[in-house]
Amino acid sequence: MSLNTIDYPTDDLPFQLTPYSPTIGGEISGIDLRQPLTDDQVEGIRAALLDRKVLFFRDQNITTDQHLDFARNFGDLEVHPFAPHKDGYPEILAITHDRDHPGQENGWHSDVTWRQQPSLGSVLRCIECPSRGGDTLFADMYAAYDGLPAAIQELVEGRLALHDFEGFRARLRKRGATEAELEDFNKAYPNPQHPLIRSHPETGRKGIYVNAAFTKHIIGMEREESARLLAILYHQASMPEYQCRFHWAANSMAFWDNRACQHYAASDYWPQIRRVERATIIGDTPFYTTEGPVANMAESPFRGRIARQRVEPGHSLFKS
Repeated sequence: MSLNTIDYPTDDLPFQLTPYSPTIGGEISGIDLRQPLTDDQVEGIRAALLDRKVLFFRDQNITTDQHLDFARNFGDLEVHPFAPHKDGYPEILAITHDRDHPGQENGWHSDVTWRQQPSLGSVLRCIECPSRGGDTLFADMYAAYDGLPAAIQELVEGRLALHDFEGFRARLRKRGATEAELEDFNKAYPNPQHPLIRSHPETGRKGIYVNAAFTKHIIGMEREESARLLAILYHQASMPEYQCRFHWAANSMAFWDNRACQHYAASDYWPQIRRVERATIIGDTPFYTTEGPVANMAESPFRGRIARQRVEPGHSLFKS
């Protein structure tokens, strides 16, 4: 099959879709998100999301209620238990970075994998952005998986890894949370075990589903070997060929599939202000199955050292 799941011609969608890279990212135009979406538009956006993994919208001067209405077209919304919410809107995560609060999301991750049922997707709206910098990068984790050597795929498929909200726990403690309060959070959000390689519940495609932000170790494996394999999996997101990059402007939006991609918020704009708001769509329990479509690597656009890495993993990527 194609490296993309659907690869619809733009004429088949009820809007214009401009791809950002061979396999990930697409900008949608011809939709006014101040208006309720039609059934055809919802179906088209979902299809485009499954294909492109992340969608971008420009010049959408919408209200918070309209932001929520858009996100609810694709599922119920979560309330983040640790991060600050917008006043009066518990489903909106309010994220502001400035001189006193520098950006800190500059690590590859998929949102809330510390939940038993992590996010389906996230919808981020830019309220205020720096004059330069502050881009968000997205990595196609299908392509990242497909690019693994067969020997590594065999080692990691079907295995589970422990995930934890350790970083949030440290912030809660810094803000004065008591050990009893932290224990209540531990009971409410016990450490889940998710597959290293996740089968997408809608496309069936396999993708890497570990990240350095929340994944702690591989279950049933010596810690040294676990760390070695996780480092290889983490490294895959850093390959530019698997990425696209979005430059924000006020009233821009991004809608990404947390089941199929990871993201990285570049922190290169201090001391300027970057203010965004996020709605997060509740997902399902991750699973792995040996079934599902397999990419035809003979059609892959990724060549050179990327192709050689499939024969020999890790630092061989940097050999001439």
